Amino acid sequence: MASEIFPMPGRRQVLLGAAALGALAASPARAATTTLRVAYIPILAMAQLFVIEAEGWAKPAGLNFVTTDFSSGPAMVQALASGRFDAAYLGIGPTMVARAHGVDLRVVAANGIDQNALIARGALVATWAKAASPAAAFAAFHKATGRPVRIATLPKGSVPNTVLNHWLDRVAHIAPSDVQILGFGENRVQQALLSGSVDAACILEPTLTLVAERDPTARVLLRGSDMFPNQPGAVLAVTSKLIKTNPAAVRTLVELHIRATKLLKAHPHRAAADLEKTMGKGLLTKETLFKAVTSPSTVPVADPRTIIPATEKLNDYQASLNHMGKLPDVPGLFDPSFYIAATAKRAE
Repeated sequence: MASEIFPMPGRRQVLLGAAALGALAASPARAATTTLRVAYIPILAMAQLFVIEAEGWAKPAGLNFVTTDFSSGPAMVQALASGRFDAAYLGIGPTMVARAHGVDLRVVAANGIDQNALIARGALVATWAKAASPAAAFAAFHKATGRPVRIATLPKGSVPNTVLNHWLDRVAHIAPSDVQILGFGENRVQQALLSGSVDAACILEPTLTLVAERDPTARVLLRGSDMFPNQPGAVLAVTSKLIKTNPAAVRTLVELHIRATKLLKAHPHRAAADLEKTMGKGLLTKETLFKAVTSPSTVPVADPRTIIPATEKLNDYQASLNHMGKLPDVPGLFDPSFYIAATAKRAE
């Protein structure tokens, strides 16, 4: 297995503001403004944050986001341990790693489930189509090419890496000699696929859509539910300190997150336009982002309680891989009270 990469974070600070538009407009302005230091990874799994930014909901709701982007979960975990942030949009895997290393975080909202898929290209696609089983396909590929199947994914401790290992080991029973896992940052996963230096990747949108658009041989072989059913994905986590010192800010943040989740599901065209302004930054078209938002691998959810059982299973499996110390109390990582209060308020 290739050595894992822990790039230093590229820092970019952005103040989220501007007036809200349309039927999903922001709440009336509040007297006080709270600045929240938010860490995030600039990928589609963090779509709720990008929607909030593009829609301009934060400032009228009384929040001023100062955001910093990171290239990988491990880099963000290091930064969170320093105490420089109040909230983070990151994968549940790195969240558990952070918690296991003493970072006192609480998951207050989920972002989505079943976000990772296995996409392949070239000879592996043809071999897969002819084989009686995935294990047979990997063995046949190894025999024909003289090397194992090369699969790119994110670094150890990430959800894509854990999901891939779970599928290889517990579901498909792939012989270890027939596969080589390479851990990269997301941009390098995409580059490796498009350059043909790997045969497959376990990765999220929009990489799945981008690779399918640019490589006519590419096919999604398995969706997330095939590899690790109800797999937890990215989450919104805040520090326990913020919960204690400013619960009102946490409540507002969760309310905005829920609103963004609703927009992603009900208005994908508008969400794609929002993402083009923020995450896309001229590199991804609105059309590509619409395909990614409506992909079977984009399943937005906000209720943190929906991912607790699968997170417990993920925790058990990560521990078996020695990717992290096992958390003794996974439900203790979650604080669903803000989500419950927000949805109860809307139901009144």
